[in-house]
Amino acid sequence: MSRGKLTEREDDGRRTDRTASDRDLSDFLLRACHDLKSAVRAIRAHAELIGRDRPAEKSDLERRLGFIIDGARKIDLLTDGLSGYSIALQIKEASFQFVRMDTVIRTVLVKLEEELREHGAEVACGELPRVRGDPDRLVQVFEILLRNALRHRAERPPRINITAEKQDEEWLFAVQDNGPGIDAAFLERIFKPFERLQATESQGPGMGLAICRAIVERHGGRLWAESQPSHGSTFFFTLPARSQ
Repeated sequence: MSRGKLTEREDDGRRTDRTASDRDLSDFLLRACHDLKSAVRAIRAHAELIGRDRPAEKSDLERRLGFIIDGARKIDLLTDGLSGYSIALQIKEASFQFVRMDTVIRTVLVKLEEELREHGAEVACGELPRVRGDPDRLVQVFEILLRNALRHRAERPPRINITAEKQDEEWLFAVQDNGPGIDAAFLERIFKPFERLQATESQGPGMGLAICRAIVERHGGRLWAESQPSHGSTFFFTLPARSQ
């Protein structure tokens, strides 16, 4: 047997192993999230009931109840993030369809309409192509990237620019913002699960960009960021350019 054929078989074997591993991990995450959500709902419900039965003054018990409710909220966000990550791992090319990316963007802008208006944000969008993929997951990618641009905004109103450019056999998408920027040392770190550069009460568990990368990679693309402090950030991702 030639070395070339052996290498192809080895590659096929690795892909099969990775698919099986991803499926097992995804199933585990979904089961864990389901059990965690059930537990946290019970904790939050009982804490809120106790809190409603207490007088209005801030007693020690009430403060403790506040910690319980806040902890339940954080666990709820965590399970949402884990669920999203597990769903991203389950993406299968067999279910892909042709998707108009301008339709994807319109869907995201409708979902974020209130937040965009609240922050005085403007979104500019160039001509976008049609690609093969999972429409719901592609909506999720842009929704996460735009939410991040709103959440990590500078003092001036957010300005977001979305473009797409054909490069050989793939499309290069870019989501550029005018936010505070990111130090180059952290540009890869932000894509790791549970990684947050700035821990604030309004932030989620740090799964958004990890979910984005998992979705893009399962569409056969890559996702990365370029940025400089005080000069905004640009998130790039590629998707295969397929005519049929």
